[in-house]
Amino acid sequence: MKKKQWQGWGPDEQAEQHYLVQPRALAGGGDVRHVSEFLRASGWRDKSKTGGPLRMESPDRTVRIAYDPYVLPGGWTIHGHADGANGEWSAHLGRQTPAEIVAGLTDALTRPCSAHAPNVWAPLQEQNWHTRFEGQDYMATSPDGTAWMQYRQSPDGAAMWWTGAQDKQGNGWTANFTPNTPMHLVQAFSTELASPDPVMRPRGRVPHSAQIRTWSMSVKPSQLSAWQQARITAARAATWARNSARSTRPRTSARPYTPAGGARTRR
Repeated sequence: MKKKQWQGWGPDEQAEQHYLVQPRALAGGGDVRHVSEFLRASGWRDKSKTGGPLRMESPDRTVRIAYDPYVLPGGWTIHGHADGANGEWSAHLGRQTPAEIVAGLTDALTRPCSAHAPNVWAPLQEQNWHTRFEGQDYMATSPDGTAWMQYRQSPDGAAMWWTGAQDKQGNGWTANFTPNTPMHLVQAFSTELASPDPVMRPRGRVPHSAQIRTWSMSVKPSQLSAWQQARITAARAATWARNSARSTRPRTSARPYTPAGGARTRR
């Protein structure tokens, strides 16, 4: 286990032990606030009841997100209403889906859709995932074999995206997206799923798995708070910029008034 020590903290704070975990897909659920605080900073409404599961709603009320750890199997449910471009859609992600990977999808819900055509497989191929056909299905597997993404199609024509991660002891998670899920959201999820960057977990929250690598690091509360605040600040800034752009957008000029008898030509 490698040791990393961060420098430059104040003398009065007590460092706490954390771990960087890789691959991220096997790092466990993590802190739900990584998702919820970003959404709040982006203008989403918190519909949660005290002591109950997390429930959030988009500013336009077209998307709802819930996280419920109190039921089995528990986890994330994301539901989008039908609009002019897409039909109704939903995504279900297991409780141990890392919050950083969930945030790939939920963060994308706060941003305008890119003009470029989405490609779910591109982020996976860029990280050397093995892609292939398996009968009617198309499959991508991580280089270490612990994570996968699959577009499944049953004989009756029903289709869905199925993804997840599992170690040799059987620990892990699965998630699925209905076919109508906007492709840019699935691509945002696959980008975070394939990312080689480790994620951080506090001591006692690191899964027991022979297939993860960990690096010990000392983190002071102020440093951890600053990292979290930077993400929230970025969300607020992006939301402010979008709202400002809408409010300053020029209105279409009204047509000049023309008398009912038509315009007169001056001679």
